[in-house]
Amino acid sequence: MRNKEHFKFSIGVIAYPVFFVLAIWLVFAIEIRFGYNFSKFGIYPQTLKGLRGIFFSPFIHGDVKHIYHNTLPLFVLTTGLFYFYRAIAWRVILYGIMLSGFFTWCIGRPSYHIGISGLIYVLVSFTFFKGVFAKHYRLIALSLLVIFLYGSMIWYTLPIENGVSWEGHFGGLVTGLGFALLFRKEIAKPKKYVWEQDTFKEEDDPFLKYFDADGNFIEHVEPEIIPETYFEHEGVIEQGTGLTIHYVYKKQNIEND
Repeated sequence: MRNKEHFKFSIGVIAYPVFFVLAIWLVFAIEIRFGYNFSKFGIYPQTLKGLRGIFFSPFIHGDVKHIYHNTLPLFVLTTGLFYFYRAIAWRVILYGIMLSGFFTWCIGRPSYHIGISGLIYVLVSFTFFKGVFAKHYRLIALSLLVIFLYGSMIWYTLPIENGVSWEGHFGGLVTGLGFALLFRKEIAKPKKYVWEQDTFKEEDDPFLKYFDADGNFIEHVEPEIIPETYFEHEGVIEQGTGLTIHYVYKKQNIEND
């Protein structure tokens, strides 16, 4: 059965990602314009006050380089999420922010953890594993594209660089995998083209008759004529008035060479 809720473009596919990007840049612009420093609203692990950072930290960035490197992945991944997984997109984003943030709060070093990279890792992980579990060629292609573009991000889930919250990245990776397993039954069913439908038969398209099952071109062969036997018969057909047609069928055999 085709699911029209998936693989269908709408305004939200672009509007929501643009909204997220504008939101983080607006907060950063306010910091620069008025000289504020919102870092203290980030996640500070193992403190009650630091829990508020679970909701605030995705919108806070340290500098232009930090926010710049998060902008394009955020836009690309959220666009793919709303296009391919619209039914569960908001749950992935909202729960992803909360769970990856809470994971950071539990295992993070005693410092302020800021930035939306935790959600980005959720989306990378979810998109990749969900496509693998779906076993549909379009979703697998999306998974491979994500790995091609952002596969190198896996290294930042390890403590290899000072000043980088590898705990938030690792939390996002684990959260995305968990969502792919949790929503495994909610596999998107892409809209099938005519040539993909079960009701379509090759004989319905004369062009496909020139190709075998493997897609190789074959020479068209005229159908074999099966020998038939005709029996002698005589009759009369009357058409109109005063017109009589006599016909005779004679018995004969047809043989093929």
